[in-house]
Amino acid sequence: MATVMVVDDSKTVRNYHGSILKSMGLEVIEAENGMEALEKSLDRSVALYLVDVNMPIMDGYSFVADLRKQKSHATVPVIMITTQAKEEDKVQAYEVGANLFETKPIKPDLLQAYVQILVNK
Repeated sequence: MATVMVVDDSKTVRNYHGSILKSMGLEVIEAENGMEALEKSLDRSVALYLVDVNMPIMDGYSFVADLRKQKSHATVPVIMITTQAKEEDKVQAYEVGANLFETKPIKPDLLQAYVQILVNK
C-alpha cells in the first residue's frame, strides 16, 4: 500500500484530503507544517506529498526545497494545494520542485486522477 503525506496546518483540509486518499486504498500520514513533515519523512517511504504553502514554522516552499535536497526524496511527486492563486506563487512552487500546483479546494475527482497518474503508475 502506497503512503501519501498530507502537509497542511488545517485539520479540516488534512481530513478532507485524507478521506479522498483513504477511499483509494492509500495510507495517509499527516503533518501540520513543513518541519514536522521533514521529520516524519526521514524514516518512511512516501509515494506522494500534498503540501500547503502557508504554514507556521516552515512553509510549503521551504519544505519542498529541503525535501528535494534529500537523495531518498529528490524525485517523490509533490502537489502544492493552496489558497495562493497568483502566477508568481505557481512559478515559485515549480522552482522549488513541485510537480503540480492546484488551488483549494481541489475537487475529489481531480485529486484522484493526479494520484492515479503519480502513484498508481
